[in-house]
Amino acid sequence: MKTKFFASIIVSLIAVGFTSCCNNEKTSKSADEIVLENIANRKSVRDYVEGKSVEPEKIDKLLRAAMAAPTGKNTQPWEFVVITDRTILDSLAANLPYAKMLSQATLAIIVCADTTKSEYWYVDCSAATENILLAAEAMELGAVWTASYPYENRMSAVKKVTQHPDNIQSLCVIPIGYPSLKETPKDKWNPEKIHKERW
Repeated sequence: MKTKFFASIIVSLIAVGFTSCCNNEKTSKSADEIVLENIANRKSVRDYVEGKSVEPEKIDKLLRAAMAAPTGKNTQPWEFVVITDRTILDSLAANLPYAKMLSQATLAIIVCADTTKSEYWYVDCSAATENILLAAEAMELGAVWTASYPYENRMSAVKKVTQHPDNIQSLCVIPIGYPSLKETPKDKWNPEKIHKERW
């Protein structure tokens, strides 16, 4: 009798454990699901919590993500200027027509390149920029790509602040901070853009 009693308890425990395991499998996400969801959730965020700084360890992760980008012939022409100074952020906001949100942001990363290393520097830097934006999304930060290249007036405004040498050009300024609003990503999926075999 005791044997049957203990056996039934063991069977019950196994059943509970199996059910729990299955439920965990359903609720947990695979690595590819997490990555693809992060890509789909990336959005341009222009409103930030004023005064809330981005932690140094997160800035480090953003830059590591940037430098993990693909680059033609491994030239790695990119250079990054990290700006947290309030005066400089406000100056950039005043001089860049589409980067006014810098007046709220506590961080900006300027993506630049040594143009002597590659004539396709803007392609490599674009890949690095996208990695920054995706990393920001993954860390629940808000960020937006504001172009300086190929606009001479914007590139000059950036150079005035960074004082970089002539062989360095800026691709974009990325304002970064903690989002002050709940924003949803745009659904850009369009199967009509896909062409199989031929146009």
